[in-house]
Amino acid sequence: MSSTANTPKPKLACEIAADRVLAGRFADNGGGLEACAARELAPGSVVPDLVEGNLRQADAVRAGIEAALGAVAGRGKDVIAVVPDAAVRVMLVDFDTLPSDQEEALGVVRFRLKKSLPFDVGKAKVSFHAQKVNDEVKVVAAVGLASVIEDYEAAFRDAGFSPGVVLPSMLAALGAADGKRPTLVVKVDAHTTSIAILSSDQLQLFRTLENPRGVTITGEQLAEDVYPSVVFFQDTYHLNIERIYVAGLPESGGATPALRAQTGAEVQDLVASSQLGASTGGPVPRWRMAGVVGALIS
Repeated sequence: MSSTANTPKPKLACEIAADRVLAGRFADNGGGLEACAARELAPGSVVPDLVEGNLRQADAVRAGIEAALGAVAGRGKDVIAVVPDAAVRVMLVDFDTLPSDQEEALGVVRFRLKKSLPFDVGKAKVSFHAQKVNDEVKVVAAVGLASVIEDYEAAFRDAGFSPGVVLPSMLAALGAADGKRPTLVVKVDAHTTSIAILSSDQLQLFRTLENPRGVTITGEQLAEDVYPSVVFFQDTYHLNIERIYVAGLPESGGATPALRAQTGAEVQDLVASSQLGASTGGPVPRWRMAGVVGALIS
């Protein structure tokens, strides 16, 4: 969900999650992050939702952004803002054709989405990526209620930063995934489990599920949650999942046996320690950094 165009990609990314703010700065040599930081938020500071206001303690969120980004930013002010998956609806839509003019195409996409949203699409911010595949145009659309997204943008501006790009966490995290062969990406947070399937570098499936267990979810429960999506992909595309990336779990290895038994695929962490660089102001949980890392290295 970009608010600027034809500008250099920011070297900073910052994710606002339900329980903390995470930030990173991309290394000039392009090898990953050179610095990262995290600041915890008090429970209830952020309540991710598609319709209701998310920032229940806006001053605390602003302070968290100031502390986390301030620790890594240097002189930089432009930032990729990463917001919770529950605050944005991501949809995959196929078209026979789309207008070549971007504004006209956006109007067509908005019209197609309007019956699939719990709010008036006229009050939404919509961004999309279109790719021609065979005789179809495949569109990945990210839709958020304008008032919800603007609250997040305002928090960054109040902290002294410019959020030129806004991404939902899972779409950001996919920037860290290699999607050439059939790949399942599973990202867990305090309230949701997001599932994406990539193949031939195309997003084939995207779902965000409610997850009342949060990061305490067991490997067996996680495998059960993702199973319908795996079956749908296999039945639709006649392909088997060959690799699984996991993010958001403190002990992702605990999910490996169940996910491997379900699919036969290799399972690995989405973010490697080598991608993080030095942490500033205390330890940064690598397993929580997929959104920031993916946003910067993609």
